[in-house]
Amino acid sequence: QVQLVESGGGLVQPGGSLSLSCAASGVIFSPYYMGWYRQAPGKQRELVADIASGGSTNYANSVKGRFIISRDNAKNTVYLQMNSLKPEDTAVYYCNRVTLLKWPWGQGTQVTVSS
Repeated sequence: QVQLVESGGGLVQPGGSLSLSCAASGVIFSPYYMGWYRQAPGKQRELVADIASGGSTNYANSVKGRFIISRDNAKNTVYLQMNSLKPEDTAVYYCNRVTLLKWPWGQGTQVTVSS
């Protein structure tokens, strides 16, 4: 059974930074595209960044230049460094593989950007 555990969220002021982690267990995730998703209240879950096994990355326009996704295949962990945070980044953040068929979602980690 695959389990995803996200951590690192919190309350931060606009312009601040946070670093998120997502650890996967029950699977060797190195072959998979991995992504960070977020879901704000009343909105659909959206993909904000993804990373291939070899390290190439893609970002949603809304976070490009501010967020950095990375991975450590040896640790089965994917990271999201979030800089210059804005109130509109407030959401629950999740990781998962970037395929039509997803692994079971983790509990996510809440990010709140507010003064």
